[in-house]
Amino acid sequence: MAHASQPTRWDPAQYERHSTHRRRALRDLLAQVPPLPAAPRVADLGCGPGRPSLPLVERWPDARVTGFDNSPEMLAEAAGHAGPTPGGGSLTFARADLAEWRPAEPFDLIVSNAALQWVPGHAERFPDWVAGLAPGGVLAFQLPGNLSAPSHVLMRELCASPRWRDRLGGITRGPDAVLSPAEYYDALTALDCAADVWETAYLQVLPGEDAVLDWVKGTGLRPVLTALENDPDARDAFLAEYRDALRAAYPPGRGGTLFPFRRVFAVARRTERRAAR
Repeated sequence: MAHASQPTRWDPAQYERHSTHRRRALRDLLAQVPPLPAAPRVADLGCGPGRPSLPLVERWPDARVTGFDNSPEMLAEAAGHAGPTPGGGSLTFARADLAEWRPAEPFDLIVSNAALQWVPGHAERFPDWVAGLAPGGVLAFQLPGNLSAPSHVLMRELCASPRWRDRLGGITRGPDAVLSPAEYYDALTALDCAADVWETAYLQVLPGEDAVLDWVKGTGLRPVLTALENDPDARDAFLAEYRDALRAAYPPGRGGTLFPFRRVFAVARRTERRAAR
């Protein structure tokens, strides 16, 4: 059964525990962004705890970057990174719901790093976002394409099991939360964008005990942890069941636990033909 969702509570410190792997995909995305004008205006959708926005400042030192997020916990952490940047730009943060956000001014780059999977129907937002780009501006995003991986399948199955379904049934995301690369390509080119869409499977090696559980505690498991936060006994019981299932699916090996992770990337440039209409 599906439940009315409560706002997911995020833990910036837990999210950052695997920052090297999380940041790698962002850097791979930014490497494919075409040249931007001097002092570009950049929107970072789903900026998280602020540190993930720093590669934007590194790539475009004179940029004026605004990170948007709807998590009070993440924005509180991000505030520590706000201010002028050494290259003459700036980094600021603001609260926004990506399901409703519209650009208030033209942006040269709208970028999103592993956030859109949390926005149901996010492709329906593309027309507004592309319309908010300056001529020649770029919409670039990456998001996990691993919602059919054992880590998520086991989570969904456990939430739907007799013990947990009354409290957690329907609380997690299904595979349809992320479109296929071809569907993203079609959605973006329908908006007269020149689009480059691809996918990459990272063979991540995670250190430590119960490494995959530690990973999902920072991201995919947050709705479950939020739902059970006022019932520590139930939370611990759920985590014990889920931990055992993950241990069987992802046994530790030499050097760590192998955690294959597929990601979908898209870089779309607003064409001059659209701007001239």
